[in-house]
This record gives sequence, structure tokens and C-alpha cells, in this order.
Amino acid sequence: MREDWENKHIVFFDGECGVCNFWVQWIMERDKKDEFLFASLQSDFGQKFLSERGLERKQFKTLYLWKPHQYYLTKSRAVLRIAHILGGHYKLLSFFGKLMFPAVSDRIYDVVARNRMKIANQKCFLPTPHQRKKIIEV
Repeated sequence: MREDWENKHIVFFDGECGVCNFWVQWIMERDKKDEFLFASLQSDFGQKFLSERGLERKQFKTLYLWKPHQYYLTKSRAVLRIAHILGGHYKLLSFFGKLMFPAVSDRIYDVVARNRMKIANQKCFLPTPHQRKKIIEV
């Protein structure tokens, strides 16, 4: 396991979801400051994260953003923080997103999560060598 993972923001995602894999690649391509690492919720690392917090370990509908020893966020709050960390016009987008009530933005997130398997095909994510370094326990 990477030694510097505790200094990064870790995105936990459903490793079997085409939509999730698309967004992981999207974040990787825009992570110019090398802020993020990624772990599937199905991995040992992901299962340990869920277990230690008493979170559901068999349903993978929720995206988690974890900054070790500081916080973890879920759903739309995680998405908005990712946008903020990416900076630039994504940071501006995160400010607009914060104007929406969390209950409303989480409802939108839940609708997408329920339908995500219908939205994108289930193709394999084949990371580049550089991207592979950003994944914890593939």
C-alpha cells in the first residue's frame, strides 16, 4: 500500500460501475495538484474503511471522500468538495452547488445512483501507468 495515502484525499467508489469508473478517470485527468487517490469500495481497503465507520459494506451506491484524520463526506457533499479541491471553474461550480440544500442535492445524487447501471455501459477501466499509482488496492 502507498505510504503517502494519509496525506491525500481518497475517493471510494463502486469499482463495478461504469459511471463511477468514468468519473474516477475524469477526476484523475483534472487532478493537476495530485490531491487524490482512489479505492474501490469492494477492495480490502474500501471494506476496512466502511467497516471501521459502521457503514453498509454490501451496497455501493454512495461515493465517499475521505481525508484521513480529518473528515469523510458522502454523496453530493463529496462531489462538491472534489470540485472545490480541483479548483478553477470547478471550484466556482462547488460554490453554486453549496447554495442548494443538501437534502435536495442528495436526492438528485440518489436518483443518479439508482439508475447508474442503466446510464453507462459496464466497460473495464484500464488506467495508465501514472493513473495506476493513484489507485489503492486495485
